[in-house]
Amino acid sequence: MKFGRDLMRGSLDLMVLSVLAEGPQYGYLIQKRLGTVSDDLVQLKAGTLYPLLHRLEQAGAITARWDNTTGRDRKWYALTDKGRRRLQTQAHEWHQYADCIRQLIEPALAGLNGSEEPPPAPA
Repeated sequence: MKFGRDLMRGSLDLMVLSVLAEGPQYGYLIQKRLGTVSDDLVQLKAGTLYPLLHRLEQAGAITARWDNTTGRDRKWYALTDKGRRRLQTQAHEWHQYADCIRQLIEPALAGLNGSEEPPPAPA
């Protein structure tokens, strides 16, 4: 099972900024790290990742530089001070949001697991 696109959409910036907090990386490394840390639940395609990186760069959250010390020209991305502040703010907001969602759904899940009655039909 992978996470749905709608669920991930609001947290992609946070995920990428979190990976870059570990140090400068190029696109493929970012993709691999997201997959590794998430047990392959997050599989970000290049067509999603690179526009996101460009947007974060334009916003001043990351910097990019070309380098060929690996034998290939690669664009390396690094977190800026502004990006670190953004990461901290978004991580705090995400924790509050996740706690809120957890509090809302736990009673519903407990009711579904402990009840013989089917849930009410949507209105």
